[in-house]
Amino acid sequence: MKKNWLLSYLALGATWGASFLFIEKSLTFLTPVGVAFSRCFLGSISLWIILVLRKISIKWDLILVLQLWIMGLLLNVFPGVLFAYAQERVSSILAGIINALTPIMSVIMIMLVFRNEKLKFERLFGIVLGFVGVFITLVAGNSIGEYSLSAVLALILAVLCYGISYPFSSKFITPRGIPSEFLATTQVSLSAITLLPFFIFDGIHSYAISTGAAISIFSLGVLGTGIAYIWNFRIIQLAGAAFASTVTYLTPLVAVVLGLVFLGEPLTWNEPLGGLIVLVGSAITQGRIRLAKR
Repeated sequence: MKKNWLLSYLALGATWGASFLFIEKSLTFLTPVGVAFSRCFLGSISLWIILVLRKISIKWDLILVLQLWIMGLLLNVFPGVLFAYAQERVSSILAGIINALTPIMSVIMIMLVFRNEKLKFERLFGIVLGFVGVFITLVAGNSIGEYSLSAVLALILAVLCYGISYPFSSKFITPRGIPSEFLATTQVSLSAITLLPFFIFDGIHSYAISTGAAISIFSLGVLGTGIAYIWNFRIIQLAGAAFASTVTYLTPLVAVVLGLVFLGEPLTWNEPLGGLIVLVGSAITQGRIRLAKR
């Protein structure tokens, strides 16, 4: 059973970790809106192919469509534009590290907005520790002076959208028991439709497309925004949602390595230290690391 999900787990972590590299390459000919639309458009095509091959069909529900459109805004539209916007101004390494705040943002939204859980000391400590890690990543070594404040805020806002999406899905969409392939296909397709007018207006800033850039946007769309959803749902089905969420700890490691090797991005001492603290804070917040009782 373990082998059934292990390859999907590693592939998912590698693909989502590599998405920051793919975004960086895609920005050589696309605007941030262009990157967000292209990945959703290519992702929707790959998901529709999977949907047709598996012969999955379901009746449309206006409320469900509205909920999936909101999910698309939270998972694809806003983060897609915000991450690309930020990566025009900061390194893919920093973007990957900030993305590790996602579990913490999810817990904050669950407690403050959806009010499903009480704030325990361990979770409060993990949340504070995670933001301390971000502070160290940005401030120590004068890093904050090298980056655009708007880019940093864009990254945090994008992660906040991710954080809202998980409890929203658990409350309104998951209980319906609808096939995950249909949910993913509809969500990504609605995101592409939403972004289309903005792409037409300002989606491409250069028609000089390198082979590497073309491969990057194709991979970002088909793998990162398409097939990755299938891998994610497969892991949830075979290993459980709790374990599936641990892929968040793998993606920043992949992002850092690829940024160093393929983009030649500088790595200052405070970034890996801050990133490690963010990961520990996320683990404590999720209850994966228990603080010793007095």
